[in-house]
Order: sequence, then C-alpha cells, then structure tokens
Amino acid sequence: MIEGLGTLFVIVTIAAVTPIVLGLVPRLGIPAVVVFLIAGVIVGPSALDIAHPHQVELLSQVGLGFLFLLAGYEIKLEWFREHTGKLAMTSWFISLAIATAVTGALEAAGFVNAFVPIALGLTTTALGTLLPILRDAGMLHGKFRTTVLASGAVGELFPVILIAIFLSTTSHFAGIASLITMGLLAFGLARLPRVIEGTRIEAIITRAAGSTSQTALRLTMVLLVGLLLLANDFGIDIVLGAFIAGLVLRRFGTGDANELDEKLDALGYGFFIPIFFVASGMAIDIDSIIEQPARLLVFFALLLAVRGLPTLLVYRRELSGSKRLQLTLLNATALPLLVALTQIGLQTGTMLPKNAAALVGAGALSVLVFPLLATRLHARDMKRNPADNDVDSADTDDSLPDLR
Repeated sequence: MIEGLGTLFVIVTIAAVTPIVLGLVPRLGIPAVVVFLIAGVIVGPSALDIAHPHQVELLSQVGLGFLFLLAGYEIKLEWFREHTGKLAMTSWFISLAIATAVTGALEAAGFVNAFVPIALGLTTTALGTLLPILRDAGMLHGKFRTTVLASGAVGELFPVILIAIFLSTTSHFAGIASLITMGLLAFGLARLPRVIEGTRIEAIITRAAGSTSQTALRLTMVLLVGLLLLANDFGIDIVLGAFIAGLVLRRFGTGDANELDEKLDALGYGFFIPIFFVASGMAIDIDSIIEQPARLLVFFALLLAVRGLPTLLVYRRELSGSKRLQLTLLNATALPLLVALTQIGLQTGTMLPKNAAALVGAGALSVLVFPLLATRLHARDMKRNPADNDVDSADTDDSLPDLR
C-alpha cells in the first residue's frame, strides 16, 4: 500500500508542478500531456525507477475513461448528418484505405506484426488533447471550429468503433454483437431524462447538484464506471464504454450543465487524466526507442501522411490553403488512442514492444510538434489579416477544459 501511495504522490506532484513550469516558459508552447509523458519516463522503470505504472493501474484506467468521456461529451451526433461531418468521414475513410495499404506493406517487409492496431492508430486524432491547446490559441471560432471538431470527432469515434469490432477479446461477431448491445443501452440511457422529466426525482437531482451530496456528479461517475465495466465484460476496449458515456451524458439536461462541466473538468483533468498520461510514460520502453530511433520517425511521418494529407484534398473547396494546412496538422495529432492500442497489442502479444514504444513516442512527438505549427500558422494569419478569424459569438465555446 505504501509503495502504491508513493507512486501516486509522485504523479500528483508532477501534475501540480507541470502547469507552474509551463507558465514560467510560455514561449515553449509545450502541451502538458507531453510533459506528463516525459516525466513518466524519467520517474519510471526506464530511468530513475522510483514509480511503477502497475501500482496505479486502476486509477490510470479511470483516467483513460475520463479522457474519452470528455471527448465524447464534446461531440454532437448531428454533425455526422451535416456537410462538415460528411467531409470529415470522407477524409477519414481515405486515411483508412491508405493506412491499410501502408501497414500491409510494412507487415510484408517484417517491420510490424500487429496489423490492425497500427493501421487504426494511423487514422486517429487526439481531439480531447487538442481542445485546450486550440482554445488557448483562439482557434475555436466560426466555421473552422465546426470543421475541427467534426473532423476530430470522426478521428476518435470511428477508430473506437473498429477497435470494438476487430480487437474484441473473443471474435469479430461477438465484437459486433457487443457493440450493438452497447449502442442500444446508450440509446435507452439517453432517453432516461425524458422519463424522469417533471418528476420528483428530477427535482431532487437538480436541487442537490450543488450541495454536498453532488448528486449529478455522482450519477455521472456511476454512468462512466458502469459503462467501463460493461465494456470490459463484453470484451470491448474501455475507450468505447467511456466514449458512449460521454455521448449519453450530453443528452442529460438535468441541472446546471455548465456547473457539471466544471466539476467533470476538475475531476478529470485535475486528477485522473494526468495519472493516465504519467503512468503511460512510465510504461514506455525508452531503451528500444534509443536503440532504433528510426522506427519512431517512420511512425511520426506516417501519422502526417496517412491522417493529415487526405485533408488537403478533401477540404480544397472548403478552406483556404493555410486553414487546410492547419487542419492537416491537427488531424495528424494522435496520442491517447495510440496508448490504448499499444496496450491492447502488448496484452495480446501481437505487437512488438519496440513498435509499441515507437508508436507512443511518435504520438507524443505529434502532440508536441503539429499543434505548435498549426497555432503558429494561425497567429501568422491573424497578423496578416485579423478579419480572417471568422469569429462568430454564437459558435464560440469558452467552456472547454484546460490541461495546463
């Protein structure tokens, strides 16, 4: 127990110190999640060996769940029926086709063993990680905001669905059946607010939302942990359960939504999510990256080519050249799902440890480099043409979480 508390103390210390350090050197523009990963490597078994990821495994899994709950919470299913959503889906399916061909070639060359996890990893977008970065840079305005959110939503939701189908612990058929079951359950839960609307139960929940009982927050935790448990029992990766929890939670209109948002951000980004990222850093096999750095660079380049480049083609009539380049860089930013996919690959024994480390390392590098370049392009555009900001006060979201 003392050892576990020691590891937890190290992690919460890192989480507390990181925003202070980044605040002292704001020009570096380093996202907090990258610092969490690097700090995890330093204190983990690969370096100082003073903390171990298995000692906070449960809290780390809840942190992963929180990350995808909050990402799912930002998604509006209506986007997928609109023009912006259709463009996002078109771009993603092109990425999937390219990823399939590229990964197949890598597998034939003996470079990779785990075809499905790596192919899916190359199509992901770290929407949850990007949100605080883009908000700080003032990029979540007008048409570009909707485009980024829709594209990021597809880049997180679609890979999660395919993970449930193709990486199920039983079979593809069982994965599909479990996915349908989870979808029906989500549909039923989403309609629950209508059932209790106008009843005494709704009044109790609303009245107690801000009291010491914290009813709304506790019910949210029941929803999250319950769906994580069901997803695990169904043999589906927990990210699907967390994502569904976020989608369902958006349908719940009980109480003060903004107040609940703040509580979820505080609990998730303030405690659980940093544990996930620091623990993930502890698990990175840094020795294999040092021995074969070319693997990391290959995956880093593939993230940009596979996920980013189709954006230049699909959005050529929708966005200016600079905006398309920004969206390309943002779409190619990936990390949380890469961590989840490498964990699956390592657990099943299908992914080489050196590829798992290189893929997570490439994801961390993408979070460090791509958003920085995108925000610099945005800042340059604003200096040249301030009116290009396309600000629409009705389409601006100031309630997004801030990891830093």
